[in-house]
Formats: sequence, structure tokens, C-alpha cells
Amino acid sequence: MARMDEDDPFAPRRPKGPVIHEIGQLLDLLSVAEIDERIELLRGEIARLESARDSKEASRKAADAFFKS
Repeated sequence: MARMDEDDPFAPRRPKGPVIHEIGQLLDLLSVAEIDERIELLRGEIARLESARDSKEASRKAADAFFKS
């Protein structure tokens, strides 16, 4: 089997996996497009976290109201 050479533009490439960002990760080697992709990824994650928080707060408030009556 032929060895995949990273410098060979005609070598078969492995499909990219999902973008994963690690907090504190070095950013020096990322392109502007990759940084923009990370920003969008993190904005989506922030929205997901805020939604989960809002849902939990609503559940807690409903339970508090139920047990106070």
C-alpha cells in the first residue's frame, strides 16, 4: 500500500473530522478561516448552553412555585 505523503498534492486525503476546539488551544497555526469557523462553533455552543440554563431555571421556578402553594 502506498504511503500517504503530506507534501504530495495528489496523495489521497483523509476526510476532515468535526472541528473541535479546546479552551486555551494555541491559535498560531490556524488560518483566519479556521479561526472564524471556531468562533461560529463556540457561538453555537454558547447558545446551546444558554438554552439549557434557561430550561433548568424554568424547571426550578416551576418546582418552587408548586411546593410553595
